Amino acid sequence: MTTTLLTNARLINPDSAEEAQGWLLIDQGRIAATGQDAPPKADRTVDCRGKCLAPGIVDIGVKVCEPGERHKESYRSAGRAAAAGGVTTMVTRPDTLPAIDNPETLEFVARRANEAAPVNVLPMAALTKGREGREMTEIGFLMDAGAVAFTDCDHVITSSKVFSRALTYARACGALVIAHPQEPGLSQGAAASSGKFASLRGLPAVTPMAERMGLDRDIALLEMTGARYHADQITTARALPALARAKRNRLDITAGTSIHHLTLNELDIADYRTFFKVKPPLRSEEDRQAVIEALRDGLIDIISSMHTPQDEESKRLPFEEAASGAVGLETLLPAALRLYHSGDLTLAELFRAMSLNPAKRLGLASGRLTEGAPADLVLFDPDAPFVLDRWKLNSKSKNTPFDGARMQGKVLATYVAGTPVFEAS
Repeated sequence: MTTTLLTNARLINPDSAEEAQGWLLIDQGRIAATGQDAPPKADRTVDCRGKCLAPGIVDIGVKVCEPGERHKESYRSAGRAAAAGGVTTMVTRPDTLPAIDNPETLEFVARRANEAAPVNVLPMAALTKGREGREMTEIGFLMDAGAVAFTDCDHVITSSKVFSRALTYARACGALVIAHPQEPGLSQGAAASSGKFASLRGLPAVTPMAERMGLDRDIALLEMTGARYHADQITTARALPALARAKRNRLDITAGTSIHHLTLNELDIADYRTFFKVKPPLRSEEDRQAVIEALRDGLIDIISSMHTPQDEESKRLPFEEAASGAVGLETLLPAALRLYHSGDLTLAELFRAMSLNPAKRLGLASGRLTEGAPADLVLFDPDAPFVLDRWKLNSKSKNTPFDGARMQGKVLATYVAGTPVFEAS
């Protein structure tokens, strides 16, 4: 193994919340040392030209459509998209066809991921069989097969008895449960957030209280079971006081939000563009600002792309009939940098939410620029401007709300275990 020295870099360390000009040494796939003084000698030296070097992104909640819908996304295409977007670890969802709810299916996708993807892939498994909310999966066996967390994704378990039993069993196994806080009756069929704007557009809508009600139910079950819990997307101001109370009560709870809810709002669906239809629906500007503030304060822990590929046929429909979801692996970093350029978050705060916190929640050693950590890194220019062309994305599906948008921030190189898996041409 040769050593690699990345020199003249702007080091973004989310662990210490510091930024400094310096160097980083890679040896045997791990970070051997960092510093700001005279750099050591290495077999290979890369001049970063003053650009930013940060821990690679750990993206929780990526949908890869294997098995069942490879025409939308495969592990090969998703892996290339992740590498081009600075994502070094994809934590993949089990909402495939069929669902990943048994060790055999899990082992199949793990094998496919290892063969095809140039980045780390950590699979999640379904919490209930078929994600139907009736019978829990074999959590212990699935953990032995490599599942890092358990989730039914956007299928909310309506039976509190079933969910409480699953949480109790997950706690006994030490498993992390990821839930989608939403009151399913209120949110069924919704295409927008309720309010004057949705009424003027004639769209079926859901009240933000549906998220609060779903979170309240889950928190009550957490108090009862003591399980490890992560809310995949908190997108409304109304849900934040309940989350803060749960954290004050020292429940084992963390929360995430999606990059689309941080950078877009309900007004973006004005022209009925279905690429802006996501789940939960885009919220008001007041909600967006409240979620940014919660992220800055550490109340919300994690930013994810919630990468959800959909083909053209499922999006070329009237807004309320179109499929929900947007791709985000390649747009996560430049979209997040909007929050940096607007002064809402520092680079260290961004990478705390995109790299360090998700790695901590999953018990990974990555997500930090410390000696001994895996050399999973992203080198990027935060100021490079470009206009996004969806047809140039590596994902098979091109359903991005940022098509044609002016963006700032380009990935220059991505390293996994010290090996470059992407280098900008």
